[in-house]
Amino acid sequence: MLPYGRQDIQDADIAAVIEVLKSDFLTTGPEVPKFEAAVAAAVGAAHGVAVNSATSALHIACLALDLGPGDLLWTSPNTFVASANCARYCGADVDFVDIDPATYNLCPQRFAEKLSVAKAAGRLPKILVPVHMTGQSCAMAEIAALARAHDIRIVEDASHAIGGRYRDRPVGDCAFSDICVFSFHPVKIITTAEGGMAMTQDAGLAARMARLRTHGITRDAALMTHASDGPWYYQQLELGLNYRMTDLHAALGRAQLQRLHAYVARRHALAARYDQALAGLALTPPAQAPEVYSAYHLYVVCLDDPARHRAVFEGLRTAGIGVNLHYIPVHLQPYYRALGHGPGQCPAAEDYYRRAISLPLYPSLAEAEQDRVIETLTQLLA
Repeated sequence: MLPYGRQDIQDADIAAVIEVLKSDFLTTGPEVPKFEAAVAAAVGAAHGVAVNSATSALHIACLALDLGPGDLLWTSPNTFVASANCARYCGADVDFVDIDPATYNLCPQRFAEKLSVAKAAGRLPKILVPVHMTGQSCAMAEIAALARAHDIRIVEDASHAIGGRYRDRPVGDCAFSDICVFSFHPVKIITTAEGGMAMTQDAGLAARMARLRTHGITRDAALMTHASDGPWYYQQLELGLNYRMTDLHAALGRAQLQRLHAYVARRHALAARYDQALAGLALTPPAQAPEVYSAYHLYVVCLDDPARHRAVFEGLRTAGIGVNLHYIPVHLQPYYRALGHGPGQCPAAEDYYRRAISLPLYPSLAEAEQDRVIETLTQLLA
């Protein structure tokens, strides 16, 4: 069975983890700040805060921006549930901005329209979470201009997009956001097995997120409510979480980071082969905006005929090709339906869901394996 995505573990990765296993630190030690600094340097951010998952990074990002009960967060319906759940963890409400059917990303025009209605109703969001679907950056300049005009903070969910670029700037430099979040799950561009990181240019936000990932405690005497009791002393300043990354995970990530650009280049080469081979079939390949260099975490095609969607999907699976569907619209999940969301709310995302299939795409995918995907899909659409 060919998976839709998979990690690439090499000898250098194994050696890096073994070195940590032989060291004095297994949990959070010197490897974590080294990994944070390496990712920050790679993407042009001043600060990186490593955590145990991108979900955790989204949560502490929202907490650091003071999202809470009575507040509202908007995100794309075409994402994994974590992009919305991070608001619910803070006690805030969630709403959704429909997607651009060409790019699968949050649509700036729908965002502008929704802002007009929300402003008139006196119910603007505090935070917007645009999601860089498949590794392609959203139209961040347009989105940021609209958000800033309404004092809305932005957290980029770039879980798919490390190694990508927007307007010739690395995704993650926070040029158009307050915080940007990466995922290092095994099927993403690089992996730490499990893990994530929040990037920011703001030292205050970085310090608060670092405190929130560690129970909300500090050993900094300047932040304490009274003089330290001694060298053992710490204080809990707020309710934080145990979201720390271990040195084992950080060492793996730092080794993987050395191959980031090679991985993205290979994904582009495979995507170009798909583009050429699938041209003329009854499907639409992913559109690439001219100002975007995608990280190509996913290669998603949308069938022209939604009536054939399930049969084609199951036919690929039967042939040993582990296709997937990214994503079920979040507003259609039972949890969010119980909160008042439902069908018809985001028609472009709902139409996408009826037609989308994620094809295998990962650096170690052999061209012969990719040809098998292409041939099978061609036969199923004949």
